[in-house]
Amino acid sequence: MKLMFASDIHGSLPATERVLSIFVQSGARWLVVLGDVLNHGPRNALPEGYAPAQVAERLNAHAARIIAVRGNCDSEVDQMLLDFPLMAPWQQILTADQRLFLTHGHLYGPDNRPPLLPGDVLVSGHTHLPVAEKRDGIYHFNPGSVSIPKGGNEASYGMFEHGVLRVIALNDQRVIAQIAINP
Repeated sequence: MKLMFASDIHGSLPATERVLSIFVQSGARWLVVLGDVLNHGPRNALPEGYAPAQVAERLNAHAARIIAVRGNCDSEVDQMLLDFPLMAPWQQILTADQRLFLTHGHLYGPDNRPPLLPGDVLVSGHTHLPVAEKRDGIYHFNPGSVSIPKGGNEASYGMFEHGVLRVIALNDQRVIAQIAINP
């Protein structure tokens, strides 16, 4: 199973178009959107090409292949524009050997984990910081932000394939961080 992860789009049309282009070319089965889709949020500057309605249109064209969770900047008004469910605070994807627990990161995160088994994967966004690591038996993965990267990082997304989680630079496709998840 191949998955692509995008987090913290924050209404950026150029970032959305780049993500969708990569998604279509990647052959990933699902695009996992980790929240903060349309709204920039009061603590963030407007991202490049801020156009929430157009972002919704572009994403809706792929609605049947999107798995999404609600971020702290997402609202019921945003859901009205989207053709895929966005309001769940978390989702899970089960592989033959592991559980990927998907959340934005403001309710559950590395410092406030849900109940997980050793070898499970906590996938979150929210911090806009790329992470691929194992702590206390649990894998932590954050693809960073596609539109408003923080901490001196560049815009990035994530990919899961053949048991490896990778954070990849949005613009030049360099691997920024990666970890193999072994059952």
